[in-house]
This record gives sequence, structure tokens and C-alpha cells, in this order.
Amino acid sequence: MTQTRIRAGSDGSVRGRRAAPRPATKASGAAAGGAWASLRRAWAALVLHTALRLAGVGVLAVWAHRKGLGLHEVLATRWDSLFYLSIAENGYTGPMEPACQLGGPTCKLAFFPVYPWLTRGVSAVTGLPVSWAAWAVALLASLIAAWGVFAVAEKLHGTRVAFFAVALYAIVPHALVQSMAYTEPLFVALAAWSLYAVLSRSWVTAGVLAMVAGATRPSGSAVVAAVVLSALWTLLASFRSRGGSAGRRHTARLCAAVVLAPLGWTAFFVWVGHRLGRWDGYFIEQRAWGSTFDGGRYTLEQIRRLFTAPDTTLNQVVVALTVAAAVILLIALLTQRPPAAVWIYTAVLVLIAVGGAGFFHSKARFLLPAFPLLFPLAAALARARRTTVVWVLASATALSALYGGYLVLVWHRSP
Repeated sequence: MTQTRIRAGSDGSVRGRRAAPRPATKASGAAAGGAWASLRRAWAALVLHTALRLAGVGVLAVWAHRKGLGLHEVLATRWDSLFYLSIAENGYTGPMEPACQLGGPTCKLAFFPVYPWLTRGVSAVTGLPVSWAAWAVALLASLIAAWGVFAVAEKLHGTRVAFFAVALYAIVPHALVQSMAYTEPLFVALAAWSLYAVLSRSWVTAGVLAMVAGATRPSGSAVVAAVVLSALWTLLASFRSRGGSAGRRHTARLCAAVVLAPLGWTAFFVWVGHRLGRWDGYFIEQRAWGSTFDGGRYTLEQIRRLFTAPDTTLNQVVVALTVAAAVILLIALLTQRPPAAVWIYTAVLVLIAVGGAGFFHSKARFLLPAFPLLFPLAAALARARRTTVVWVLASATALSALYGGYLVLVWHRSP
């Protein structure tokens, strides 16, 4: 039996000595020519991504019109969007209207600042109403996110797999969130390009993007962990390979990534603690919202209830299936032996979503940024026959569009 010894590469990746060969492509490795060069290869995938998202939004538009609602109202002025709009208009200390049902008078402290800050800036520069500015930021970020998903997938698996990864990302169950005034589009854009920077060994860029991602969503900690641990491992590998020394410039860039990456998340955590007068103030605020971490007991209990409770909803079923699929796909991703940064980022996101207590109905949305989970499926589609690909994408697009309409027009809580 042939044995494969696992070792860490100098780029922070985890590989086997006899790793399976990657698809031959001009876009692999350093020959990819950088991010801008990848845009020329990504245009077809981005066009398909846009078309698939327009199909979902189009179904929603017709459905909403029949209910006497407009797209802007449905996608930019409901649920969590209201908190971001309030922060953009009135800051964290201004009144919240309508008043918070969860979180108490300090409820806005649970929401990270980058997205509302961007919204406020775009509104000030363009003169757009805040809700329209928030929607515009999210829609633009969703395209940049799709491009980032392509760039990371192409770096690892080649152009064909990247094409299908972007297509699948457009039609996952909660894909409609990519078209809403939520933080997920912006966060995925920052996370994907931070991972791409790590894979390209652009450590300062990776650190800066991780810093901003960390101030965008609580799950920014996944990006921070991916960048910091990869940079530290690469620094250690460099010292070992060079006999206890490493180039000053190389060391400085790695250290910069380690220092920069946690600043955004940490700064907001410290600021909230200062506002609430205790170091763990952010966790206290999360607890007031009903959000804690119990290692997965709550999630398992909610899945068990699907088989015993008489009031099971479509949303609960889809979320349970998504959570189960995420765990399976995480194992499948590991078999592809991805670079450490990609694995850490994805594993932490799955851990946060599955291990968190509260908001079971939103766990599929929490998993939306874990786009590397789609890589094993994209690789399978890349090998499939054309008729199979057409049927899979067409049926998944229809189901995603219908479910997206259900989430915002039938389901009574936040997606």
C-alpha cells in the first residue's frame, strides 16, 4: 500500500507528498497573473451567476407584486436590515425604531459596524436614501464576492471547477440573501479575497482584508483565524527551512498579517465592553439576544424535534438538511487536502453555525459564507455530462428561487 505523508508547505497549506495532480490550467499557481487577470477568466462565471440570481429575484418580484409589495421594500427594509439602517442613520446611541424585542436598549451593539459605515458613506456621496445605499452596497459586494469565490476555487482546482463553484454559490438554499441589504455579501467578498491573498502569499493584503472582515460580522473570527494561523505556520516553516533564519521582508509581512488581522474584531469587542462597562460586554449582549455557544446541543435538539414536533415548518427542514450537508461536505473538503487557510476558515464557520445555540431558523444563512463547502460539488459537476449539469443547475435554480420567495414572503422571521 502506498503511504502518503502529510506535511506543511511554506505557503501554509496542508498537502500530501503524493498529492493528486491538479487540472492543467494556465490559471494555476503563480502563473494565474493575479486577481485582475482572473477577472478575464471569470467573466463567463459571473454572467451565469448574475443570470441565476436574476432568476431568483425575478420569481420574488412577481410573487411580491401579487402581494402588493415592491422588491426594495422586501429586500432592503426588513429584519436585520432595519438595524443596519438605524446604525447608518443614527449611530449606535440613537433610538431604535421600532424598539428592539430582543437585546434590550443596547440591542444595536450586537451588529458590527463596517456595513452601516459603508452605507452611510455611499448615501452621503451619492445622495441616495440610506436604504437604497445599503442595497446598492450589498448588490455590488455580491458580485465582488462571486468573483472572489471564482478566484479561490480557480487557484485550487482550475477554471472549470471555479465556474461551477460560482454557479452553485448563486443557487444555494439561502442565495436570496446575496441580494438583500444584509452583511453576508460584503463579508463573503472580504473573506474570499483575504483567502486569495493568503494563497497568493500577499500577507499584508490578507491581514488588512481580515481586519475589515472581522469588523463586519461576528463570524469574521473565522477569517482572522485562517490568516493568523496560516501566517504563523508559514513563518515557522520558513525558519525551519532556512536553518533558523528568514528574510527580513518576508518575516515583516507575515508579522504584519498576524498583527493586522485581529484588529477589527478585537476593536469592536473592546469598544462594546467599554460601552457596557465590562470586558465581556459583547457576549452579554449576544446572550440578551438569545445567542450563546453550547457545542451543538441546541442544534441537535432542534433536529430531533423535526421528528417529534407537530408544527415543523419548511424552513426548519431546509435548515436541518443544510446543516447536515455542511458537516458532510466539510469532510469531503478535507479529502481534497485544501490549503490550511481554506480549511480553517470553513471549519470555524461550520463550528460557529452548528455549535451556536439560538436562531436555528437562520443557521443556513450563517453557513452561506462557507463557500469552500461547494468545491467538492463543483468538482463533481465539472466531471459530469452536459445533460446532467443542465438538469442539476436548472432544477436547483427553480427550487432556490421558490424557496427564496418563501423565506421573505411566507416565513415570518428573518431568513
